[in-house]
Amino acid sequence: MKDKKVHKRILSPFVVKTAALALAVIVQVAVIVVSFGFLREQMGPFIKYVNLAFEIFSVLVVLYIIKSDINPVYKIPWIIVIMLFPLFGGVIYIVYGRYHFSKREIARNIRTMEKARNALDSRPYYNDEIKELDLDVYVQTEYLLNRADAPAYRNTTARFFPLGEDMLPVMLEELEKAERFIFMEYFIIQEGRMLNPIIDILEKKAAQGLEVRFMYDSFGSILKMPADFVTRMRAKGIKCYEFNSFVTVYGSRYNNRDHRKICVIDGNVAFTGGVNLADEYINARELYGHWKDTAIMLKGEAAWSMTVMFLSLWDGSFRKADDFDEFAPSREFDYDDGYFIPYTDYPIDDEPVGKNVYLNMINRAKEHIYIMTPYLILDNVMVTALVNAAKSGVDVRIITPGIPDKKIAFMLTRSYYEVLTNAGVAIYEYTPGFVHAKIFEADDKLAVVGTINLDYRSLAHHYENAVLIYGSKVIEHIKSDYMDTVKKSRRVTYEKSRIQSLPKRIFLPVLRLFSPLF
Repeated sequence: MKDKKVHKRILSPFVVKTAALALAVIVQVAVIVVSFGFLREQMGPFIKYVNLAFEIFSVLVVLYIIKSDINPVYKIPWIIVIMLFPLFGGVIYIVYGRYHFSKREIARNIRTMEKARNALDSRPYYNDEIKELDLDVYVQTEYLLNRADAPAYRNTTARFFPLGEDMLPVMLEELEKAERFIFMEYFIIQEGRMLNPIIDILEKKAAQGLEVRFMYDSFGSILKMPADFVTRMRAKGIKCYEFNSFVTVYGSRYNNRDHRKICVIDGNVAFTGGVNLADEYINARELYGHWKDTAIMLKGEAAWSMTVMFLSLWDGSFRKADDFDEFAPSREFDYDDGYFIPYTDYPIDDEPVGKNVYLNMINRAKEHIYIMTPYLILDNVMVTALVNAAKSGVDVRIITPGIPDKKIAFMLTRSYYEVLTNAGVAIYEYTPGFVHAKIFEADDKLAVVGTINLDYRSLAHHYENAVLIYGSKVIEHIKSDYMDTVKKSRRVTYEKSRIQSLPKRIFLPVLRLFSPLF
């Protein structure tokens, strides 16, 4: 038995991937050395055949990439890498670039999604009512229902928070009112003035016998949380898990992080938005100037969708088997405040829900489309949609950070300014600091508040969530905050956006080409 355990450990995926990568690097270096004439006589024949084997392998990898159904924007940089490094590139793609969802994971996801679909179907939703009100909006809500299992709810009201520090006291108040359960799921957590009072309430509620669950992304909180945090939480009676534990960059889930922000209380109240649980999100700590973020609280029937959203990822990730109906709303609601469609985007299903919702809003906007995003790293489809909207007379505005958190991402963001402003898109940079909000608002009738950035990670790789809102009074508040943020931002004109230096004109297009790999 002991020998079998040792054998299994030696042949672990980490060891195999590391060995393959190391061999590829050694061979690539050896070929370069031989090409300059060193060791030609001693190792030339051996290197020649190994070189040929790796080149054949790389050709097969390129053919596999071409045949695959992934976005061409993601294919092209990988093909270039493999062409530049025919020995090294193919192995790098197999280790790092390829989607690694196993058949077992996919099967488990299908089962969990079927369970979630049945739970959502057990309660009323109102897509047909929207059809009678607005066919353009109905088309979008039908997409979410058919492709993302995201029904439209009414009997729900919303409260919008322009800043994280506006949200926190309300969240603490709602957590204190919890009577049955609390579910929390976040990308970044860090002990401090924001997280600590939340944990205190969770501990108290768990001691009172409530079902309290807490999960956070391993990579998002790396170096921010002590190694024993999960153990400490469980000792308090809180069911706590770290999502997709980050061990090494060779891990198959390195790219697929849980970027969602969800808090559900008793199935009646739910919070989401850009706000994580760390002090910079409430401006209790300054990292990149003033931190501009937003969040939304839903009260009513739509909270059920976010309950199911949480349970689906919890059960699917940690192999649990909850009866979702046990967590159904504990009361009936009678709000008259429009329609709410909470939705999630999974990387495992190859359906770019977040991207398609944004594209639908841009393409169907008739008067204006207002966007706030921390990153503006776009593919050609998204650029074309924004440019065409602006050229068609739609008032297209985008707010981005004035102070960046990531310099390369900021350079990439600015690299799109020229083509966008030339078409008439109005770009604003938030002068006081960093914008982390993810907001879309169109024609005073539709809005999205959620976690989904305009970059490749959010739109292709991460687990994300958001709420599409139609006909609610909260849209007026979202637009009002947007216009207030514009007043605090500097307009980037076409003349200012033009990249003058030759090195930048050469470097940035190359950087954009490889941005899907970042």
